[in-house]
Amino acid sequence: MKYSRQRELILRTVQEHPIHPTADDVYAMLKQTEPNLSLGTVYRNLNFLADHKMIRKILVPNASDRFDGMMDDHHHMLCTQCGEIFDLEHDLAEELSKEILQNTGFQMNRCGLMVLGICAHCRKESLIPATELRNKI
Repeated sequence: MKYSRQRELILRTVQEHPIHPTADDVYAMLKQTEPNLSLGTVYRNLNFLADHKMIRKILVPNASDRFDGMMDDHHHMLCTQCGEIFDLEHDLAEELSKEILQNTGFQMNRCGLMVLGICAHCRKESLIPATELRNKI
């Protein structure tokens, strides 16, 4: 892989910001210090880095893709109110793998889970009980 200073900056930005940034977020973070950087360059490099397994691309329904610098196996939670993505570090995959194998005979090799719901902050802001919010998802 050919070295690129801009690619290195983009990689480091994603790795250092656990907010799961979009390409627009990365561009905004770097634009002040890198005035020659274009949004197209950011998109191309993020996709290149994801294709080469240096970062993870998170596909978000009806929204811009997000990027994650944490390459350890983990899952994500997406707040359907504010759009924030949170890491879910509890390893549910092992339990799920056993249950799938037992019930279907299917051997799971890898699992990527996106849990949709409403984060604690949005629940607090809305002052609606969690049981009522469950019906809104």
